[in-house]
Parts: sequence; C-alpha cells; structure tokens
Amino acid sequence: MADAKVIPFDDDRSRARRRPGRADGEAAAVRALPGSQGPQEPEGGREALPGTQGGPEAGGEAAAAAGTGAGAENGAGAGSADDAGTRAGSGGWERRLAGGLAFLRRRVTGDYEVDEFGYDEELTDQVLMSLIRPLYEKYFRVEVKGVENIPAEGGALIVANHSGTLPLDGLMMQVAVHDHHPAGRHLRLLAADLVFVLPIVNELARKAGHTLACAEDAERLLRAGEIVGVMPEGFKGIGKPFGERYKLQRFGRGGFVSTALRAGVPIVPCSIVGAEEIYPMIGNAKTLARVLGFPYFPLTPTFPWLGPLGALPLPTKWTIQFGEPIPTDSYAPEAAEDPMLMFNLTDQVREQIQHTLYKLLVQRRSVFF
Repeated sequence: MADAKVIPFDDDRSRARRRPGRADGEAAAVRALPGSQGPQEPEGGREALPGTQGGPEAGGEAAAAAGTGAGAENGAGAGSADDAGTRAGSGGWERRLAGGLAFLRRRVTGDYEVDEFGYDEELTDQVLMSLIRPLYEKYFRVEVKGVENIPAEGGALIVANHSGTLPLDGLMMQVAVHDHHPAGRHLRLLAADLVFVLPIVNELARKAGHTLACAEDAERLLRAGEIVGVMPEGFKGIGKPFGERYKLQRFGRGGFVSTALRAGVPIVPCSIVGAEEIYPMIGNAKTLARVLGFPYFPLTPTFPWLGPLGALPLPTKWTIQFGEPIPTDSYAPEAAEDPMLMFNLTDQVREQIQHTLYKLLVQRRSVFF
C-alpha cells in the first residue's frame, strides 16, 4: 500500500476547505470508475427548453401519450412510479458501491492526503465517523444545542467537562460538531499522553485528528483556523467517583486560556450531560492501576464482575450544549502572561459550564430517556 501525501500544515489553511457533499462525492466516484459514462443529458432535453418547438407542455403530452400507449399494449404500467423507484434505488446502491471502490483505490495507490499531525480527513469522514455515528444516534441518542455558537470560520477553542471513566464524551462531541455544524467544521481534540502510547488507539487517534495536549500544538492548530477541543479536568474528571458526578474538578492552571489569548481565538464553553452515568465508578483498584500504568482502574456495578459484558456502557440519554463564545481578540498579546487575567477567564469558563450542567440536569426527565 502506498504512503499518503503529507501536506505541510502551515501551508494548508485547510479548514477553509468544504467537506464535499454526498452527491458530489458519489458523482465524482462514478466518473472515476473505468468505463463509467458519467451523468447523461436526458433524451430530448434540448427540445424541452422554453421557446423551442416541443416545449414543456408538448413534451409532457407526448410522454403521457407514450406512457398510455405502452400501458395499453403491454397490459402493465411500464414506466410506473414503482418501477421508477426501483431504478432510483438501484442507482443509489451503484453510486455507493462506486464511491466505496474509488475510496479503496485511493487507499491502495496512496492518492490521499494527511497533514503533518497525521490527520486523515477523508478516512475520518467516510469511515471513522460512520463507525461512531450509530453509538451517537441510536445508543446515546445525543441531543445537540447551541452548535451555531461555534464560529463558521477561523479558529476557536471548545472547552468541555470530562467524565464517564472512558473518554467517549470527546468522541461524541467530535461527531456533534462534524454532523451538526452548519459550516461542516471538524473538531481537533487534544488528548492525554496515554492515548498515544496505546497500540492501535494511537494510530486511530492521529487519523481522527487528535493530537497531544500541549500548548505548542494547540496554538498551531488555532492559528491555522482549526476548531480545537480540550477537557481541562483531565483524568481527575474522567476518573472521579460516581458520588461526585457533575461536580467539575480543577481546570489546571489555565493553560488553555493562555493558548486562546496568544492565538486570539474565542473560547466556547461546552457542557455534556449523560456521560457520567455510562460507567458508574464505585471504586478504584489503585494497586492494579499502578501495575498496568493507568491513572486509575475503575470498579463499576458490572465491571469486572461480568467480564467483557461489564465493559458495555449503559445506554444513557445525552445532551451536549455549546455556550456563547467568550472573545479574546480584544486583549493585548502580553495578556497571556497575566496570571490574574488567566485566573479570571478560567473561572468564568468553569462557572459557565457548571451552571449549564445544573440547568440541563434539572431539565432532563431521567437518566435514560
């Protein structure tokens, strides 16, 4: 299998790129197949132009007469709506198959691009999102609010709460932005070191656009116009006991605020409800966690007691709400070195997320519905 083309990130102000629509991609795939004729102009299409002989009315009458004659001659409704629907459905499958074959051919020949962080946009759009989407739509039934608060262009930093024992909340947030933002934006998540030392997980995370949670990488992404997601609670949030659910932990030292100030991008608070209950953590096997090199080893009502079945998350109902952006472009560049300003902005973001969490909890009917 050939290697992909690596695009220098600073030269790829990519996020100006439009995610191709499904129809565009399928049509291009059909045209790319050997022997494909591409879209054909309907027969008699020129005669149907206004002002020419045999205009729309004449064409319609002729078609009706032809259909009537065929039906009378054959005793069946040739050209009926059912037949047309069958042909359309067949054409849809053919286009999807053609698109899949074209995708596989590009993979084999190396005719696809990744940026220097390893992000493979085509693979993410066509494969990875398709694998996660059933969990998002059918299992957790995620409801998204306020996605229009994410800018349609330019960089922005999304700051969210973190919970759930396993970091599924980050993936669900990525699908929410990918599928629901009017401008079709992509979310680049900042992940912990542990993600990039795990086999398979490391490669998939890079392909999906995740990168190491460090200020340098985050700032480069933001300056290039990317939407970047960060969860400042880290392992303290995702591994907290069930009894402390929806109580935000410390947001570190405000490094994410400093990064946003240097890049001059808005901060978008994000509140996620539903993730806390997927794996109710009632204990922590600290000795086993140290042996395995994990920050914690969760004990839940089902894991490890039920074996692999206990690793199945509970089908809770999720809500993801993006709050109003907090602008940072009015501050001077040296503001990123002001510890008091960073503390105040960090506290403002944290309080906004916490307040929204409480509001969403009051509004929801139950954990599962």
